[in-house]
Amino acid sequence: MKILVTGTDGYIGSVLAPRLIDAGHEVVGLDNGFYRDGLLYNPHDGARWMPRTLNIDLRNATARDLEGFDAVVHLAELSNDPLGQHNRANTFAINHLGSVNLAKAARAAGVPRFVYASSCSVYGVGDGQFLTETDAVNPQTAYAECKILVERDVGAMADDAFSPVFLRNATAYGASPRMRFDIVLNNLSGLAWTTKRIAMTSDGSPWRPLVHVQDICRAIECAVEAPKAAIHGQIFNVGADSENYRVREIAQVVADEFAGCELSTGPSGGDNRSYRVSFAKISSQLPGFRAEWTAKRGAAQLHEIFERIAMSAEMFGFRAFTRLKQLEHLIRTGQIDDAFFWKG
Repeated sequence: MKILVTGTDGYIGSVLAPRLIDAGHEVVGLDNGFYRDGLLYNPHDGARWMPRTLNIDLRNATARDLEGFDAVVHLAELSNDPLGQHNRANTFAINHLGSVNLAKAARAAGVPRFVYASSCSVYGVGDGQFLTETDAVNPQTAYAECKILVERDVGAMADDAFSPVFLRNATAYGASPRMRFDIVLNNLSGLAWTTKRIAMTSDGSPWRPLVHVQDICRAIECAVEAPKAAIHGQIFNVGADSENYRVREIAQVVADEFAGCELSTGPSGGDNRSYRVSFAKISSQLPGFRAEWTAKRGAAQLHEIFERIAMSAEMFGFRAFTRLKQLEHLIRTGQIDDAFFWKG
């Protein structure tokens, strides 16, 4: 298949593109390059893992840009909750309206399949029960609100010739060349390696489901290749039931992996997001998918990489590995404007 992947310079996209290429697909990227400054390591031959990339802002994508593709995989959005709260207007303009624009362009170009990376954060605050795709959503952030709006608006576009599918990913973790250290397990692992200390500012009681970046990529690959009847207009939570953790349990997994790491917790925090998620549907209904990674294995993977590249505190703190820091840098240095468009 010929597949357009948005966000190929991002955390998930830089893992997904070589995986799809290895599976025999032709991959073209679409990315506006906000995070190209950050490369933690280079595990692949450069010609293979960096596909030809269109330098286009998804808000400006047209049907002409998408002609000839068999599928569009859409990852490229402002990608975490603190960033969404920092500038809600830009989050809605890019994550909601920009994503809908991309889907409309894909449909107009005759692209038959549209795979959208949604998020389990749409569940927001749960009651401790395992939440399924049919349960009510309860978004607590602009990021999560936009995910719901895209699911609604792009879902309404489904017809005989256009099949969208929505993958609600659990909280990602794991190694990627375009690393992110602003997500929980990755951040705690970086702290454990560079400081030998994890000092939590809350009691760590909220629930979070986790999913390794490789398992996210496997779900996308399955959604691209599955029969139309299996995915048409469907929502799938992406992860495994066993990978629901309290945040303090995630911290303990990391502390156990990094010998000599001191772990402490604080008082009950102000972040009320807490949700456990059921992944029964994806394991039974998406052909070929099974989550393979655990938090313990993911922490060990990061430990091995940090040791191999001799990761320093400066590397861990580099701005491009934290989305909010990088965008603030691009604004402060006059490279992008207040609407997050490149200048010049």
